[in-house]
Amino acid sequence: MPHGPTGNEEQDRKPSLMDNSSFNSFTLQIEGIKVTPASMYPLFFLFLFLYLFILTSNLGIITLILVDKRLHHPMYLLFCNLPVNDIIGNTYLLPRLISDILLPQSERLISYYECVVQAFFSHIFGTSAHTVLMIMAFDRYMAICNPLRYSAIMTKRMVLKLTASAWGTAFVLVGILLGLTIRLNRCRTLIVNPYCDNASLFKLSCESVVINNIYGLTFTVVLLTSSIGSIVLTYTKITLVCLTSRNRSLNRKALKTCSTHLSVYMIMFICGKVNILLHRFPQYLHYRNISAIMFHIVPSSLNPIIYGTQSNEIRQFLSKLVRSRKILSSQ
Repeated sequence: MPHGPTGNEEQDRKPSLMDNSSFNSFTLQIEGIKVTPASMYPLFFLFLFLYLFILTSNLGIITLILVDKRLHHPMYLLFCNLPVNDIIGNTYLLPRLISDILLPQSERLISYYECVVQAFFSHIFGTSAHTVLMIMAFDRYMAICNPLRYSAIMTKRMVLKLTASAWGTAFVLVGILLGLTIRLNRCRTLIVNPYCDNASLFKLSCESVVINNIYGLTFTVVLLTSSIGSIVLTYTKITLVCLTSRNRSLNRKALKTCSTHLSVYMIMFICGKVNILLHRFPQYLHYRNISAIMFHIVPSSLNPIIYGTQSNEIRQFLSKLVRSRKILSSQ
């Protein structure tokens, strides 16, 4: 999802020694996070810990779902896309960001091609989060509103189709977004952001970016309208079913699974919108940079915790695993 501005804001950004130094340079400079000598190492270890936590928790959830046959249900198989997305999105961002913390700003250099790849996966992360949560909403709708037809509709083939559509849509949309940007000639070399994204890349150009602005705005509107519309529509119908149903067990199960899904969606949505909002206020550049990083870190850290604590099957598997290890250690 394009979580940067769609217009040519920030034309008053700070100059750099590398700005305007060459035409179509393949070496770029990233502004990164401004750190003091006192905060350098605490931030380094904080982000390192967060990255390791995101890797281990999300890999753990994926392994757990694949190993435990009781979790081989459409809901959990579709959910597997979220931890995969979290791992990919943060792996292309945090290691580079962590290493840059220890470098002075003048030495935070990145090749143009590496920057494009980082921007691609950054936007894939945001876009896929929306598309995956949309197909998960469809699954919850079918499970609660059409329980008798659920097993016939949500087959393994349907799960594969939904997964392919979620990722395929993201790849096509982001591919076009960045394709419009890499066609532009560059006359600047400073990335005014903690990492590379589409907005930072097309701001390197001195050519007209009207097409980029139009497509970026259209992309954002279509994605958010589809995402919010599908969530509102499916959960409105689910609420109506629960209100008219006298099955308390069904209502409790629906409330639990839907609240989990909505919590994940709202965390992702709020983090993304705060980042976009701060782009409109250049005076809050430092807070915007922190917000851009939190957009990746916060949802990726909380998703496995939310699903791990809310799912009875996952809790039972983990408690069984802990008990078995205690027995082995006591022998």
